[in-house]
Parts: sequence; structure tokens; C-alpha cells
Amino acid sequence: MRLSRKSRKFQRRTNRARTIESLQTIANEVQVQYDSREITHNEAIALGNQIQIRAESIDNSQIVYAISDRDTYRRLIEVYLDDGILTRTEQILLWDERRKLGISETSHDALLASLVARYQKQGRAIHIQSLPTPSRDEEEDPTGE
Repeated sequence: MRLSRKSRKFQRRTNRARTIESLQTIANEVQVQYDSREITHNEAIALGNQIQIRAESIDNSQIVYAISDRDTYRRLIEVYLDDGILTRTEQILLWDERRKLGISETSHDALLASLVARYQKQGRAIHIQSLPTPSRDEEEDPTGE
């Protein structure tokens, strides 16, 4: 995808950023440019994804709010955690969405851990149901024969 001059400037600033705070500032500026229609939705998503990748390399435990696939995924996790329980069904739906958005399992684990920690710090109890693990017999013969 070809980026506009304005988007390329954001890209360079993102690559030079050294702190999560500076990345959040860039993300906010991208949001303003997107809201005023000075950059396209695709450019905003591309920049947001780059900001998220850079944020992971700086500090994987902090969250940067930017227009991105990862932010879309974070909002979905927040919806599922709202009632304090992450059910097996919700975990399967998250897996499917993670696959569609290209979110790695490592990113998912870090994002989920930071959201759970934030909710627990607020005094909210969070329960994550465990997924059933297949028995040895089922692994060897998935047809059940």
C-alpha cells in the first residue's frame, strides 16, 4: 500500500519513538488526521498497526490506543471480559477473530494479561474458563473408533 506524504511522516516518527507516551501521542494525532479525513482509513489502520508493533518492542505490558487491528481485538476482549467471565465460547470466538486480524498468540496472551491485571487492579474479579484438553485416545484417533 502506498502511503501519503503525511502518513510517511507519521511512519518515520513511529520508528524513532522511544516511549509508549510518544507512541500514544502519535496515535492520537493519526486519529485526528483520520477524523478530519486528511488520511484514509487504510492509512490509519496501517499506521496504527505499525504503532502497535513498535509499542510491543518498547514495552509489551502497556497498551497504546490506536486505530489498528490490535486495538479492534483489544476492544473485543474488553466486551467479553465486561461480565467478569471469559467463557469457552468467547475464547473460541476470540481465536477466530485473532486469526482473521493476524494477531499472534503471544500478543493475545500479553494483551489478555494486561487487561486482566487492569481489571483486578480496579477490584473486579475475572474468571477465565479453561478449555478442555483432548484425551490421549482422542488425539490418536479423532474419529472415536
